[in-house]
Amino acid sequence: MIPAHYQPPLPRERLILPQDAPGAGDRMELDVLIVGAGPAGLAAAIELAGLARRSGAELNIGVLEKAGALGEHSLSGAVVNPRAFRELFPHLWDADFPFRGPVRKEAVYLLTAQGQWRLPVPPTMHNKGLYVASLCEIVRWLGHKAEELGVTVFTGFPAAGLLVDGERVAGVRTAATGLDRDDKPLASYQAPNDIVATVTALAEGTRGMLAQAWLEWQGMPSENPQIFALGVKEIWETQRPLDRVIHTLGWPLPTDAFGGSFLYPLEPNLLALGLVVGLDYRSAALDVHVLLQRLKLHPLFRGYLEGGEAVEWGAKTIPEGGYYAVPQRRHGAGVVILGDSAGFVDVPSLKGIHYAMQSGIYAARAMFASLKAGDGTQLAQYDRLVDDSFIMRDLYRTRNMRLAFKDGLYTGGIKAALMTLTRGVVPGGRIAMAADAAVERRPGPPDPFAPDAKLTLSKVDGVFKSGNTTRDTIPSHLVVGRDVPAVVATFYAHVCPAGVYELVDGRLRVNAPNCVDCKATDVLGPRWTPREGGSGPKYKRM
Repeated sequence: MIPAHYQPPLPRERLILPQDAPGAGDRMELDVLIVGAGPAGLAAAIELAGLARRSGAELNIGVLEKAGALGEHSLSGAVVNPRAFRELFPHLWDADFPFRGPVRKEAVYLLTAQGQWRLPVPPTMHNKGLYVASLCEIVRWLGHKAEELGVTVFTGFPAAGLLVDGERVAGVRTAATGLDRDDKPLASYQAPNDIVATVTALAEGTRGMLAQAWLEWQGMPSENPQIFALGVKEIWETQRPLDRVIHTLGWPLPTDAFGGSFLYPLEPNLLALGLVVGLDYRSAALDVHVLLQRLKLHPLFRGYLEGGEAVEWGAKTIPEGGYYAVPQRRHGAGVVILGDSAGFVDVPSLKGIHYAMQSGIYAARAMFASLKAGDGTQLAQYDRLVDDSFIMRDLYRTRNMRLAFKDGLYTGGIKAALMTLTRGVVPGGRIAMAADAAVERRPGPPDPFAPDAKLTLSKVDGVFKSGNTTRDTIPSHLVVGRDVPAVVATFYAHVCPAGVYELVDGRLRVNAPNCVDCKATDVLGPRWTPREGGSGPKYKRM
């Protein structure tokens, strides 16, 4: 079974609209519009507002965020490199940043079903001098800093389509609100709004829908297709403190799947744990949420979790293609693409937040120069700044490490070790990759698993702990292929960590309100599109 055979195309006709397309309500004009209030978008807004203030210029900067409040759709591990924070806020100390605490100790383990071997920490994963943090808390802090500089942050406003004037991006159209399941207006209906700007920055995060549409529309190549992983994460209140960051590989993953787990201390009695699995795995029955529940039964994890309580749950995809999957160009007429939407993630070091923020800083400098020149030509400076920076140097150094694991854990591990020793020189050349949806899957029954609702959670429990209160009458935002066979419907049910897809009486049932916007099936099956603002999870400490 090859998922791509059943995946509908990107609905580009809904995502790329002429700027005079009918159907909008109000219209707003800005100098710069930033789509996405994550670390990339907010860093861009802060740097741009600072440049304007220091030069005496007046700029109208707006940030659109689909979540109902800042940080509610933000999820990461996270161990953060403070480098971009220091550049963005040179007058502050590390202690002033919204971090939970420094990494003092760390450990890496290879797990078996009942035991573990401690491994030397790979050079790419050394975290001394870095900080454990909650991305939700980082985003809320950055958002307040942006607002202090006069940036307007519009929460609860998803950007549903790009407005274009010929080849130039002219702004976005937001999603309508107050529609019923059949797309008919309710009493609370509000028409979509058009927000036009001289420059639009797409900082939508992983699998950004407008970024995907623009790259496809422009035919923008990358040497390899982007590939993704799915991470499922939980926050636990515990009785036993953890004094180090822990990473694992091996069990419960099969040897032909790439991934691993993390366990991080947030407070003496608060832990973050999660499992990340590359979506190029081979078994159609693999279920990342279920694997995380099994992982918690391992003695290494159980010892910390037993007697505690899961207080939050969430999921998100992560771009993993690295250097060869970054688009050849990340700017165009009136537009730049930032952060995860551009693929700025270094998998071997498990880092992306500081790359996202740094790309936002560079985008701001290019946008400011372009606005000052008044001709739009200066946006090319953004690509030059990124290409000459530590972002692309880091991605180049580890360019094949994640890709090597397409041959399995042990072969990939040997190749990655050689690359580490030679700083990427051996094995040389580009390792070609297929898109995740093009990878053939082996159908087969899953291993039976029944959650105990104490240490292990069902998908319904997880959605509840994500804070998702999306109304049941919302229109479906998921574009599903026609005549989905039972074997494919079952595959979707395993892929989705939130129980959106079920096989009922031999047919696919879609429970769209369950969606937590992780975008996993957008990679492998039904397409995700923006929906009513404020829908989805309400993360607090993810």
